[in-house]
Amino acid sequence: MKDSAVLVIDAMINFVLGFLLVVFPTDVVELLGLPMVNHAFYPTMLGAVLIGISIALLLECNRHASGMVGLGLGGAIAINLCAAFVLAFWLLNGKLRVSLFGQIILWIITVILVVISSFEIFVYCKTKK
Repeated sequence: MKDSAVLVIDAMINFVLGFLLVVFPTDVVELLGLPMVNHAFYPTMLGAVLIGISIALLLECNRHASGMVGLGLGGAIAINLCAAFVLAFWLLNGKLRVSLFGQIILWIITVILVVISSFEIFVYCKTKK
């Protein structure tokens, strides 16, 4: 699989997660058992960052020689692993007050981020040989 295809998949996942955070549907947050906040400022800002990352990934995979540079595979790996490790830290330290279902959802997101990063590292190593 080409680097650009992996970046498109990563971009789509970031966009969907970002969009959900930007619109911040409280019904979905409650349904998933995720932590509620008093104000939607931080979740919507995080959503905007994720959407920005997805746009940067799409710019990178559609880049031309003289075109705008986006975010490459190395940056995508760094962002995904950083998010996964911080989320895992919150889940493991026991100070995050969410339901069991919410914890399961957050662990699934953590695993998805690690799997995406592992796949991206595999693709990178394979294409560099």
